Amino acid sequence: MTQHSVSRATFDEVIVPNYNPPATLPVRGEGSRLWDQDGREHIDFAGGIAVNVLGHRHPRLVEALKDQADKLWHLSNAFTNEPVLELAQKLTARTFADQVFFCNSGAEANEAAFKLARKYAHDHHGAGKHEIIAFNQAFHGRTLFTVSVGGQAKYREGFEPVPAGISHVPYNDIEALRSVISDRTCAVVMEPVQGEGGVVPADPEFARAVRELCDEHQALLIFDEVQTGVGRTGSLYAYEQLGVTPDILTTAKALGGGFPIGAMLTRREIASSLNVGSHGTTYGGNPLGCAVAKAVLDIVDDVELLEGVKRKQALFVKLLEDISARHHCFREIRSAGLLIGAELTEHWHGQAAKFLAAARERGLMLLVAGPNVLRMTPSLIIPDEDIREGMALLEEAIASVLEVEHCA
Repeated sequence: MTQHSVSRATFDEVIVPNYNPPATLPVRGEGSRLWDQDGREHIDFAGGIAVNVLGHRHPRLVEALKDQADKLWHLSNAFTNEPVLELAQKLTARTFADQVFFCNSGAEANEAAFKLARKYAHDHHGAGKHEIIAFNQAFHGRTLFTVSVGGQAKYREGFEPVPAGISHVPYNDIEALRSVISDRTCAVVMEPVQGEGGVVPADPEFARAVRELCDEHQALLIFDEVQTGVGRTGSLYAYEQLGVTPDILTTAKALGGGFPIGAMLTRREIASSLNVGSHGTTYGGNPLGCAVAKAVLDIVDDVELLEGVKRKQALFVKLLEDISARHHCFREIRSAGLLIGAELTEHWHGQAAKFLAAARERGLMLLVAGPNVLRMTPSLIIPDEDIREGMALLEEAIASVLEVEHCA
């Protein structure tokens, strides 16, 4: 066997142990395929957790990065630059927003959104209007503020005390929200589809009612579109399909197609509260990231491509339903474009990782959304033949897990 200079064992020696990656160590990707150190080929249904929106090494993204690398890499925000201004023009032209704050990740975008919501409320209503309401099972990032707003206690444990003035209610339950929102509420934060929480789409009537309650109490509505944005659900942003316009929107993951970048979008009158010196980032608006993101938007914001997302969604769902009909393994299949969750039957609750490992052994990369749900966030342009081949591998993996159970 080939000897490699680094391996999974190297990880344990030199990397902080907050991750636990498998032995597979990918070294090359193309389209929806990956190859590891030993030359094994894998079909990628994970997409870097909804990041590799155009697959691996898309030629136009490679070209954009190389072209910008020959011009200018970094300035900091002591200066502005052409790519960041051009990218901001594209985002504001295509969305409800007037102005954009750029950063490096979804967590940073959400951090900026939550700070802006409190600053805007302070400027317009006084210090008493500072409370933020979010939803159970939500995920908004890993900074101390964003894990506090996120609705999963496991991500906050051991990091207390966390920021105060944050409460959580059940998702898709408007009466629960109605019971806690008040004139002290500065913002309500929601994902149009809860990703980490199990791939749970917002009911459109619920989303509209949230908007109405925010208006009634002069609270801002923040949409976390870090996972749903940039074509993932079949429109450029998911709020378009819900028919509900937020006051602030956060976006990252797919925005850079694999290059780290995040952004917070909002209206001019709200943005004005982040006056000079009130917030900042050294790398945000980096010319390299913005050049790549411009190319991503040029490709993804296309009617034919977005219609293709919906068609591929239907193919994924049909094949998952066929697998479940044969193996009785899924309780429910939920999807919004190519954000797909297959919830295991109750017998298999808590054991999603077993199916993930079995799939990986057969050359298929999947995700989970909690311990009960298999999650798929592939490239938006994944070929149909890769979908079918990957699903055949998934069925083999499922059959193997069920066989072990049967034989035990």
